[in-house]
Amino acid sequence: MFAIPLGPLRPASATAGDESAELRPLEPWQAEEFLAHMDRGREYIGEYIGLPDVVADLDSARDYLQLYADRQAADSGRIYGIWLAGTLVGGVLFRTFDAAAGTCEVGCWLEPAAVGRGLITRAARVIIDWAVVERGIHRVEWVVSSENGASVKVAERLGMTRDGVLRQSYAYRGVRHDMEVWSVLGPEWRKSRAVAADAR
Repeated sequence: MFAIPLGPLRPASATAGDESAELRPLEPWQAEEFLAHMDRGREYIGEYIGLPDVVADLDSARDYLQLYADRQAADSGRIYGIWLAGTLVGGVLFRTFDAAAGTCEVGCWLEPAAVGRGLITRAARVIIDWAVVERGIHRVEWVVSSENGASVKVAERLGMTRDGVLRQSYAYRGVRHDMEVWSVLGPEWRKSRAVAADAR
């Protein structure tokens, strides 16, 4: 199994020591660890996304990871975990992936103990880079509730453009949310990647 380092990280506090972070595939055999992670962050993660409602027990955790294993086998989606100092703390995924059409949608989640370290931005960069450079994806989307300021900031840090707002399009826990659609196009991503490389 591969692991991609995501460090060096911003410290969680002035007294925090160095912690290593890695991006790895998240697979059905890791259902118990996935459920424990979800239990730690259930309330926080579930503020804007329904993942904690879907992953309610060990069977549903395994089923969810199997769904993405099947999607990976069909080349229509993928899921990756983020481990911080050896503990699963969040993840990123291709909620949709259509290589023939050249489009995909990226999503994310994170438990509160790992917030503010830049983990989601770093992990999303890794998978977007793979999608654009290795697979030739032309359009990468990020769909987020307008109320989810942290996720909107990630889209901005990734160099995405806000395409528009789908007003009250997502009914979640009795509230209708405006959903923002952000995107980055393959040529834009390659250009920003080249600029970053030249600046080193």
